[in-house]
Amino acid sequence: MSLALEPAELPADAIEVGRILDAWGIKGWFKILPYSASPEALFSSKRWFLLPSEKGAKTFTGSVKLSIKEAKDHSDSVVASAHEVPDRDAAEALRGARIFVARSSFPTPDKDEYYWIDLIGLEVVNREGVALGTVSELMSTGPQTVLVVAYEHEGKPAERMIPFVSAYVDAVDLPTRRITVDWQPDY
Repeated sequence: MSLALEPAELPADAIEVGRILDAWGIKGWFKILPYSASPEALFSSKRWFLLPSEKGAKTFTGSVKLSIKEAKDHSDSVVASAHEVPDRDAAEALRGARIFVARSSFPTPDKDEYYWIDLIGLEVVNREGVALGTVSELMSTGPQTVLVVAYEHEGKPAERMIPFVSAYVDAVDLPTRRITVDWQPDY
């Protein structure tokens, strides 16, 4: 095995976008489990940063950089090749590694499109200015995405679900970190 990985510091804006599942083929390609149904960040970035798996054998320590030759859709996952991974043995050594990409290298979303990572932590208010909570996560329900909004009710943590569709979402203002919705606290 000839795996020559260059140690590299994770960028300050690094976001975990997937995990290496296994080797794919005999020429050093590897199969990836992307954390998004639309893994554009994996395709647009030519520099990936890896951290070793939390469990299992660790073939490297700290964070390392991969220079990606090619990444593409394949079946229900993504496959990729990197300059530092010349053969199947080297690709197998990366099994379980966590993949990070600098947020600054993500493709620019279209108007009224947002990366989930940019919505988490935003304050949600209704048209009347009533604070409904903070986006703690997003959930894909198939036909639509749902905002999971965390708030306190009678001193205890609670959640409300708001469909992330134009019928309920009036505006997303990333600079002020606020989402305005047509939703009432008692829904």
